[in-house]
Amino acid sequence: MEEKKSPNEKLQEKFSLDKKSSWLSFDAAEKKKVFAFAEGYKKFIGISKTERLCIANVIKELIKDGFKDIDKLTKVDSGDKIYKNVKDKAVLAAVIGRNMKKWQLIGSHVDSPRLDLKPLPVYEDSGLGMIKTHYYGGVKKYHWVNTPLALHGVAFTKEGKKVFVSIGEKDDEPKFIIPDLLPHLAKNQMERKAPKIVEGEELNILVANIPVDDDKIKEQVKFTVLKYLYETYGLIEEDFACAELELVPANRPMDIGFDKSLLAAYGQDDKVCVYASLKALLELKNPKNTAVGMFVDKEEIGSMGDTGAASLILQNFAHDYVCLTRLSLGVNQLLEVSNAVSADVTAGMNPNYKDVHDSSNASYLGKGVSIEKYGGGGGKYSTHDASAEYMAYIRGILDKEKISWQTGELGKIDIGGGGTIAMFLSKYGMNCLDAGPCILGMHSPCEVVSKADVYSAYLFYKAFFNE
Repeated sequence: MEEKKSPNEKLQEKFSLDKKSSWLSFDAAEKKKVFAFAEGYKKFIGISKTERLCIANVIKELIKDGFKDIDKLTKVDSGDKIYKNVKDKAVLAAVIGRNMKKWQLIGSHVDSPRLDLKPLPVYEDSGLGMIKTHYYGGVKKYHWVNTPLALHGVAFTKEGKKVFVSIGEKDDEPKFIIPDLLPHLAKNQMERKAPKIVEGEELNILVANIPVDDDKIKEQVKFTVLKYLYETYGLIEEDFACAELELVPANRPMDIGFDKSLLAAYGQDDKVCVYASLKALLELKNPKNTAVGMFVDKEEIGSMGDTGAASLILQNFAHDYVCLTRLSLGVNQLLEVSNAVSADVTAGMNPNYKDVHDSSNASYLGKGVSIEKYGGGGGKYSTHDASAEYMAYIRGILDKEKISWQTGELGKIDIGGGGTIAMFLSKYGMNCLDAGPCILGMHSPCEVVSKADVYSAYLFYKAFFNE
């Protein structure tokens, strides 16, 4: 016989919060959808490791779904689908709603920590061809040694030809690597503090070993490297100054765990939100308000630059939108009444390092999309703080659609913190908060998410667009 609950137990159930694993809320059919969604995501992120590749793949999906280039249009109406390509490194897309005077906007960023080639990177040392790099974004530099790397990017020849480079993703292609110091000789290295175990100037890539058989050439291995680049791509040494060449982990997205419930890959911060919000946008049919997807670059260094969230690309897109819809309102009026979500990941509770988290205010893998009122550092620096009214509005969407969700902070107050694009969206006066899956190993060459959280984020983004 089931034991009766006391009045206090019933009251506790009413006012206490007990977040369970979202896996328990899925029936068999829904679990199949979770795993199927993850398979599509794995394919996308596997071919979208750099910002240029990611934007190209986003635009490819938009065009396939019928989105039109805004630069080729003179007018748009409700139901139309448009996009704007910003220098191949950012894109904004919209499904025009029945009410064109308000936006439901979701913004995410396409860049991830990586190693960029220096302007004059090729040199020879100890009989080896080497390439110098400059790390991009917040990294633990020691993560990148002894890690197989692939090279991607673009360069321009002196004649103005644009050259695309991609080496290391296919099984039969060579990879690149930064050789670490062996433990037998690392006594002094191991006495360094963690940020200096590997210095920035030690992130040099091994690229060749065969010298040219010519005594008249001083640096014979460097010669073979430059000769290969010239014969394969038409590049000369000076062309590196007119290039964006990036080294990224060569690993492929993979399932983790006996139950395959987790997914590991490079660049999930923030391409997991890029994919989830893109899929949500593509599946919209007839939204009440105009749904806008914003995919920007440069977030990992503060969103600065002409394709970052701190630039005027959103304002410029809004201006184009107002002109094409022929609305009798200003850009400022449109943006001020709109709602926004900064779609970005947050830190998940790591069982190996629990001391950096406030356990009651941490996000946990498998408990749904994480909704965060604010981010930033101690004292709420460098962040946006969403209003109580907007938090209540978002909770209403989640509860109405029965979407698993959680909330929290990115670590303990004086330990954690991190920026997103929320503060750049909210500066226009629109409502905004952060929402996305929590993640383990953020900014490492191999980050981990729960497939349940990825799917919950997608469901939330879709529900938000449809509000």
